[in-house]
Order: sequence, then structure tokens, then C-alpha cells
Amino acid sequence: MSTATRMLLALVLMTAASQYHRAALGVVGPELARDLGQGNALLGGANAAFFLALLLVQVPVGLALDSLGPRRTVAWLVPLALLGAVGQALAPDTGWFLVARFLLGLGCAASFMSSVVLCSRWFGGAALTSALSKVFALSQLGILLAGAPFAAAAEWLSWRGAYALGGVVTLALGVLWLGWVRDDPPDRPAPNRPAEGLGAALLGQLTVWRTPGLLPVLCMHLVGYAGMATVLAVWAGPYLAEVHGLAPGPRGVVLLCMGLALSAGLFAVGPLERRLNTRKWLVVPLASSVALVLAALALWPEAPLWLAVGLLVLLCLLNAFPVVVVAHGRSLFPDHLVGRGATTVNLAQTLGSAALPALTGWVLGLVAPVQAWPAVFGTLAAALALGILGYLFSRDAPPRVAKA
Repeated sequence: MSTATRMLLALVLMTAASQYHRAALGVVGPELARDLGQGNALLGGANAAFFLALLLVQVPVGLALDSLGPRRTVAWLVPLALLGAVGQALAPDTGWFLVARFLLGLGCAASFMSSVVLCSRWFGGAALTSALSKVFALSQLGILLAGAPFAAAAEWLSWRGAYALGGVVTLALGVLWLGWVRDDPPDRPAPNRPAEGLGAALLGQLTVWRTPGLLPVLCMHLVGYAGMATVLAVWAGPYLAEVHGLAPGPRGVVLLCMGLALSAGLFAVGPLERRLNTRKWLVVPLASSVALVLAALALWPEAPLWLAVGLLVLLCLLNAFPVVVVAHGRSLFPDHLVGRGATTVNLAQTLGSAALPALTGWVLGLVAPVQAWPAVFGTLAAALALGILGYLFSRDAPPRVAKA
């Protein structure tokens, strides 16, 4: 196996672990709510705790990716992921579980951003989106494992045992990461990384924030991934249980199909971007289609099961555009700022992924039960529409002329 193949496989596996930990809530959501209390509000809070941790450490993670490199940065965070996973398994109450989710978020904070940095160094230009799409598509294995397989493990070991098993696997992947990942390709010199003190590093972060064209990209990234992730990781399971009466096993199958659809869309979006040679005008129609699907679920939440499942799967299939937004954001920054640039762009996604579950949970508590699901899906549709409006002010970054 070549060095590049091992590196890509390590990226896939570590990002898949992060995806698994993020998504391993919805399929056992009713059981968690029953055993730990707080009802469905627990799910929104637990997901928000995970993404709040990601949000708080994105700036230091960006500094570490540029100065220490992805290999060491991710390896140093794996023990926190293990601690959080085991903490979930041992949680006696809601407070403990939320703290464990926060630690788990800290441990996963560099997983996807390390993929952006490493793919930028090993690939570039028109190849960047394809490389990121492959990593992100294959890493959906984590979401797939958080569906039917996690439901089966929870039935066999209890949800506590299933969470503990996930921690052990994450530790093993951390060891594999150290053995397989290299920060730079062996056949080309490392980019010029000037030595930086703390002041220079913070000045570089300020330079990132002042980059022209950054704000519209942040608008889109704030809600583009978070809307779909809020449905997949938090509300799809409870929605299917409450409205359609599905047990954990069938719920897991639906979540599995949603994850497969997301992977299929990701495999398709890279070649589509190269063929069309546009990023902006690929993102806008895909995001608009997702907003329409969410609006359909809001207007007809009690649709027949086959139609509801079809809309949920279509939602994930169309939601491949955030990886194009990542590539758009990457094109704005020079090589020596790629870590800080990527994590700054990711701040928006992380903030949205923390805020939208909490927002929808809050909205859920305000409305009558009969209006619960229209309120949840309608809130997500409105948020995505606002993100699209902001992104329309961006300047296109065609992949064949964008910075490598």
C-alpha cells in the first residue's frame, strides 16, 4: 500500500470516528431520554455540547495544524475522545452525559480539518474537492455505523456498552493514525512555514478574518451542513418514532439509507464541480433544493411513511454541497495559513451545528405537540434560505483557476 493510500485511509477512518460519535444519538434517542431524563431536549443539548466544544477550540486547532502539523495535533486529541466516549457509557444523569459529549467534541475537534489541510498539501486546485469528497463520502461509514449497527450493538450490549466499544475503537484508530499519516508528500518539499511566535500566530489569524470574500462563504457554511446534520443526528430518529411508530431497528435502517445517500451525493459532487467549473453555482441550486425538501417536511410532517423516508433520504443525497463550500473557502488562503483558514471557515459550520439543534429544541418546547415537527423542519428551512441569501454575495472560485 502506498504512502498516499495509507494517509487517505487514515483520514477516512479518523473522520469516520468523528462522524460516528456525532451521530450516535438519534437512533437511541428515546432510550437515552428515558434513562437519563429531560425528554427530547436532552438530544438537542447533547448534540449542542459536542459542537460547542468544536467551536471553542477551532482557533487553537488551526494554530496547531499550521505549526505542529495534522499528525501530532490529531494524535494529542485522541485521549480526550476516549475519555468522552467512556464518560457517555458511564453517565448516571444528564449533566454527566453532557460533559462527556463536550469532552468527545474536544477529542474530535481536528479530525475533519486535518483532512482539509492534508488534502490541500497532497492535492490541489481542481483535485482538492474530489479528494475531500472521497474522504468525506467514505467517512460516512461512521454515520452508517451510528444507524442500524449501533442500534444492534445497543440491543446486545445496551447503549452504554455500545458507547464504550466506540471509545476503544477510537483509541485503536489513534494508534493507526500515528503510523500512517505524514504531513507532507515525500516527493515534494514542504511549504514554507515561517517560524511564528504567539503574536505572529495571532496576527496571521487576524489576516484570515480580514480575507476578502470570507463572509459570504461563512454565511453558507453556518447552515449548509448543520441543517442536514441536525435532522440526521438529532431529529430523524424521534420523528420516525413519534409520527410513524418505528422501533430502533427500523429507525436505524432509515438512518443507514440516509447516510448512504449522503455518500452517493459526495462521490458525485467532485466530478460535477470539475465538469461545470464553478463552485458558487453548484452550491446555490443544491442548497435551494435541500431547503425545498425541508419545507415539504414542514408542510406535511404526517406524510405516508414511504414519502417521509424518501424526503429524508433525498435531503441527504442533495446535501453534498458543503464540501464544495470548504473548497471555496480554502481557495481564499495562502498555503502557510491553510490550517487557520480552514478552521476559521469551519467555525461557521461548528457554530451552526451547535446552534441549530439547540434552536430547534427550544422551538419544540414553545409550540403545541401538533405543531412540533412543522416547527422543527420549518426552522431549518428558513435558516438555510438565509444562508443561501448571504452566499449569493460571494465571488465564484472556479476550480480550474482557484489557488492550489
